[in-house]
Amino acid sequence: MNIVSTNPYNGTEVAKIKALNLEEIEDKIENAQQTFLSWRNTTFAERSQHLNNVAKELRKNAREYAEMMTKEMGKPISQAIAEVEKCAWVCEYYAENAPSQLAPKEIKTDASKSYVRYEPIGVVLAVMPWNYPFWQVFRFIAPALMAGNIGVLKHASNVMQSAENIQKVFERAGLPKGCFQNMAVGSERIENIVRDSRIKAITLTGSKPAGAAVASTAASEIKKSVLELGGSNALVVFDDCNFEETVQTCVQARFQNTGQSCIAGKRLIIHESIQDKFLEAFAKAVTELKSGDPMDEDTYIGVMAREDLAEELEDQLNKSIAEGAKILIGGHRQKAYFEPTIVTGVTPEMTIFKEETFGPVIGVTTFKTDEEALHLVNQSDFGLGVSIFTESEERMETLIPQFEDGAVFVNDMVKSNPNLPFGGTKISGYGRELSIDGIQEFVNKKTVYIK
Repeated sequence: MNIVSTNPYNGTEVAKIKALNLEEIEDKIENAQQTFLSWRNTTFAERSQHLNNVAKELRKNAREYAEMMTKEMGKPISQAIAEVEKCAWVCEYYAENAPSQLAPKEIKTDASKSYVRYEPIGVVLAVMPWNYPFWQVFRFIAPALMAGNIGVLKHASNVMQSAENIQKVFERAGLPKGCFQNMAVGSERIENIVRDSRIKAITLTGSKPAGAAVASTAASEIKKSVLELGGSNALVVFDDCNFEETVQTCVQARFQNTGQSCIAGKRLIIHESIQDKFLEAFAKAVTELKSGDPMDEDTYIGVMAREDLAEELEDQLNKSIAEGAKILIGGHRQKAYFEPTIVTGVTPEMTIFKEETFGPVIGVTTFKTDEEALHLVNQSDFGLGVSIFTESEERMETLIPQFEDGAVFVNDMVKSNPNLPFGGTKISGYGRELSIDGIQEFVNKKTVYIK
């Protein structure tokens, strides 16, 4: 069986990769396990050198890796190059900071000496999505390797050549071949891989059904999992916001990566006193976004990753219109291309408010009071992040503790940063990636007590 990726912009076949059979899967996992037995004994200095070499390789051949992402899932090329460069950043971040993040922590007790050691646990399986084919993987593997762990990847089928390219990055950088391996397998293989005794933990970014299935299997084997399962982030615009900056930030928050981002602002919640003025400026800025060939440097809105995903988004839009919402601009689909769309009159009962809309469509809801805005944000079943736009420090300090999300960004879009923990609440998942919190997710926090 072959795993085929198809260019969503022109329909041409991009790559055809032979799926692994059971014997090949066994070889990969055993190779990972044997590599772990030696890799765990390397020093932080050795690991840092390797990771810095990975960063150099990413920057050296950024265009090559970016073009494959663009071909496989339609990401505009300028954004794809930026993604590769961000992966180099996370490698350099952990190369520099992991030694201190995992340094033994002394704790005063009645013992002569007591402390906590942070030790590697083994082979970690990553199940990753197509929307950020490189970044999603690197934000897992960089801390995993620095902690002394080993990574194996089950990537989305439509970006399998990008997955192969990530393995190539590590090979070109000179790491032992078993440190990171792509496993070209379909979803039907995941359960048995999770149950393999050599797999010690699982990290998954994807849909709620996929996360629930993998997490339940992991739990039945008493294995730790970290889940990032999407979001329906709110962009809350108060009447005292910095108007021009807020408009531009909200456009970027919703429409970058053609709207296909877990942390995109998907619900625009505006104070009723500035609704008309804000929507006029917002709609003007959205209509100025250049749609076209993702390989064009000036393209901001490409195609969605697959035509069936665009059809799903169209169905969500049509349901919301039937429920009473109105299209302000956009609303048209042509195969995998979905026109940037703004929908007004959205209420919490509507599909576009309740569900995650994974594409270039944003719903608009208004509010009168801070309390109403807070209620609208927290009404979502998701809890990944929220952005609020206000110049009032008092409002910021009052609202921040009351939001139920994993992140609150003030006067900026929610974004992932190697320095900050990333993750959600509610059905957006559990656990954290990035920062010290992320690298400590998959280690044995060993207590040592010397009388």
